[in-house]
Amino acid sequence: MSGQQSALEFPCDFPIKAMGLAADDFDALVVTLVGRHVGNLGEGAISTRPSSNGKYLSVTVVVRAESQAQLDAIYRELTAHQRVLMAL
Repeated sequence: MSGQQSALEFPCDFPIKAMGLAADDFDALVVTLVGRHVGNLGEGAISTRPSSNGKYLSVTVVVRAESQAQLDAIYRELTAHQRVLMAL
């Protein structure tokens, strides 16, 4: 097979979750990193959830994905940042 086919149909709404140590600005950091690759984020596009012990924070950003390359670039940027422990 030449080239990799995505199971997704674009454009589509796609949730991206990033996890890191809980800090007052972690959600803003994730939004900034994701925002470099997408247009305006819609109302309610960002949600956060602390871990049960409060040490970690997960931030979910729902983006309007235009291509697999765009999603790949978002994940590369998130996982390259030292404060992002995991991106799903």
